[in-house]
Amino acid sequence: MRFVFLISCLWMPVAFAGPREDLKAATLKLVSSDHQTAATFLVDHLPDRDVEKLSPEFLAKNVTLAVQARNEFPWGKDIPEEIFLNDVLPYATLDESRDDWREGFLNRFRKQVEGCKNATEAAVKLTAGIEKELGVKYSTKRRAANQGPAESIELKLASCSGLSILLTDALRSVCIPARIVGTAMWTTKEGNHNWVELWLPETKTWQFTEYNPDQAGFDHGWMLPDAARAIKGSVVHGIYATSWKKTGHHFPMIWDLKDSSVPGVEVTERYLALGAKTLPAPEECELRIEVTSEGKREPVDLKVMQGDVVTATGKSPSLTDDANRYFTVKVKRGQLYQVYASGASVVPLEIGAKEETKRVSIPLRKESP
Repeated sequence: MRFVFLISCLWMPVAFAGPREDLKAATLKLVSSDHQTAATFLVDHLPDRDVEKLSPEFLAKNVTLAVQARNEFPWGKDIPEEIFLNDVLPYATLDESRDDWREGFLNRFRKQVEGCKNATEAAVKLTAGIEKELGVKYSTKRRAANQGPAESIELKLASCSGLSILLTDALRSVCIPARIVGTAMWTTKEGNHNWVELWLPETKTWQFTEYNPDQAGFDHGWMLPDAARAIKGSVVHGIYATSWKKTGHHFPMIWDLKDSSVPGVEVTERYLALGAKTLPAPEECELRIEVTSEGKREPVDLKVMQGDVVTATGKSPSLTDDANRYFTVKVKRGQLYQVYASGASVVPLEIGAKEETKRVSIPLRKESP
């Protein structure tokens, strides 16, 4: 009987922890005791695609540098634990390549925020200087929409999604919580758009910005009139923010709409409210203008007039502005206007009585030989 019992014990099935638990155990061995919570959160929620792809050393280094930044910058202590874990700690945002960016970005962007007393001041300086620091510009000629930071920096080109990844990582590197926000498809025109939200301890709120920030500051941008027409509850036409932890929703990625691996938080209602004040009045039409030369956008001075009255002035978008961005002005329906663009003929416009939006592309005059 004793012999049989020993044999049966030897044949009992062994319970394996699994790849994720093995990765977590190995990572926890590499971090200090006060980093255990962060390491556990990171591994517990990392996408399945990363479980056998990433090393414990990569994850431990990411945790150590994120906590180091939290201790280094004065605003770190004011960031709630759950926001730090979800929106500062992660090494990625979408399905981009898993680059080892955190140490290099910390060294580069701590210089930009040096001397800043709070996160708001630091975020303003960082967003204003990131394009000059990295040299990456918006372009439809980038290789992929979801490029990782290393490839975007190498190519010096990125989509709105690639630029948003760069800005999110830069903000996170100096312990400013950040996440990507976007819509898979506008209801007003073709295309999608992604941008960035950051959480500021001074206001305890999420506010949006872009790689090329609006001069009016956070929570201002050219996309608001379009965002104000988003559809709440729609995966395609709603507005979503990314999350590291599971939420019950996913962030829709236009380059792979079948991929639901990135958790998301619907924030459509916030943008409906933010954009409501930017919408045209019932008697108004939204006029959107670009100027082109041989099919490429050119930034030139614009003036919209009615007779001899100037109703709006500004500059047309350049080749490195988002493809969905236009010089936009509200005009009255059922009336005549003229658009004056430097280097182009005067363009007369008749605004229809029922038109809600009108898009105009003005070609520059070719120089005489």
